[in-house]
Amino acid sequence: MIDLSAFSSALSLLGSDPMAWLVVIPGLFIGLIFGAIPGLSISIAMAVFLPATLYMEFLPAILFLTAIFTGGGFGGAVPAILMNIPGTSSAVATAFDGYPMARSGLHGEALGTGLVASAVGTLFGYVILLFIVSPVATLVLMLGPTEMLTVAIWGLLLIAVLNDASIAKGVAAGLLGILISTIGYSDTGMMRGTFGSMYLLDGIPPIPALIGLFAASELINMSGCGDYLVADRELRKIRLGPILKGVKASLRAWPQVLRGSAIGTAIGIIPGVGASVANLASYAAAKRLARNPESFGKGNPAGVIASESANSSSEGGGMVTLLALGLPGGAGTAILLGAFAMHNVTGGPRFISESKDIVYALILGNIVQAILLMGVGLIFVFGASYIVKVRLSYLIPFVLTVSMMGAFAITGSMVGPLTVAGAGALGWVMRRYGYPVTATVVGLLIGPMAEGELTRSWQISGGDPTFLLNRPITLVMFALLLVTITFVLISRKRSRAEVKYDV
Repeated sequence: MIDLSAFSSALSLLGSDPMAWLVVIPGLFIGLIFGAIPGLSISIAMAVFLPATLYMEFLPAILFLTAIFTGGGFGGAVPAILMNIPGTSSAVATAFDGYPMARSGLHGEALGTGLVASAVGTLFGYVILLFIVSPVATLVLMLGPTEMLTVAIWGLLLIAVLNDASIAKGVAAGLLGILISTIGYSDTGMMRGTFGSMYLLDGIPPIPALIGLFAASELINMSGCGDYLVADRELRKIRLGPILKGVKASLRAWPQVLRGSAIGTAIGIIPGVGASVANLASYAAAKRLARNPESFGKGNPAGVIASESANSSSEGGGMVTLLALGLPGGAGTAILLGAFAMHNVTGGPRFISESKDIVYALILGNIVQAILLMGVGLIFVFGASYIVKVRLSYLIPFVLTVSMMGAFAITGSMVGPLTVAGAGALGWVMRRYGYPVTATVVGLLIGPMAEGELTRSWQISGGDPTFLLNRPITLVMFALLLVTITFVLISRKRSRAEVKYDV
């Protein structure tokens, strides 16, 4: 299960690199802050601070970004509980019972309950990852170019259909990302999509485009939200006693915490699903299995536990596909994939087999992050009321300036800031008309991989499609892809029918 030699090397690596630890607590605070401000999601935080990792070593850079990811996993619960405004899409189900608890004067208990569930969920996800990443990598070594092409298509289709928009819009957004990724020279030396401009010969820089699509587009949307994100102060008052009471209640409900964590980890492993689906699925399961399902939505702490444990544990599950396949499981891991590329590292079976000590170091570092989240989270909730009172007239220009400066640092020219501006405008239009930005980002990032695998498959087969008949793994994976997509389509159709019937 665990390579003890690589595990020992990972401990030595973490012990000899103080920078790997110095970046963790700031990262947790950044994630908590961005997660707690409605509109400033975890992916925005990671995108804004991604350029800062350019000057770090690979291990501290990834630990810094995963610390933001971990902190944001709980940060989104703060406004969801206090104001019924999920700070992130993965905290939607947290508001179902967290806000009724707050309205009843139990906001401290709800915050303490959510904090423990989030920390334990993150810990659970990475402990599972520690044991399965090596076997998964061994299995993945059996995959050739045709199998990897199928995996890339699978991930893109799942991210396209498992979103709030229509399936057609999801697929269109994903294809748009792939088209953008093909601009410039191909692996075979062909020039595509440049429209005769020499400035596009090197293609669209993916990291500035990612920053624009995620961060700039959301900030543009926020500009019309008034002077403040939240004006009511009464719902943001925090006291220590009730929070500690919620911590104890969550620890006593450990079976529910572990169930939500297991659901989140399993869902997080599926490429393209992520925490947004995990928290809703876990909440639905908890309600279905409860003795008093009618109490859900009225202030049942089990609803907060189910949501927070699942959306946090899905982080570890998502890292499985990132490390083993080089595919993102959602928006956060898509940005991590961009950080990998920025440091000239490609996730996948070769990375795991050749750098197993670094893989274990990343996992162990994230396990420590989950433990630190408890202390940092307790400190953070006391300052939550001040974070959400920042004027938008100060907040938006500051974040946009940081984004532009970071993009310039990456490209060393005005191409970076111009890409951020253009991608921000595109992202705003997509959000305006209901197209999922995440699907475009995933298409942009996995497009080169899919093209490379398609080229290699074509070269190996000599252009003969019957070559696939000699690839049983490819056929099985393609069949599973069809079954998965069919199941999702049927589920969506059934859900729409139920909603129409209820109305």
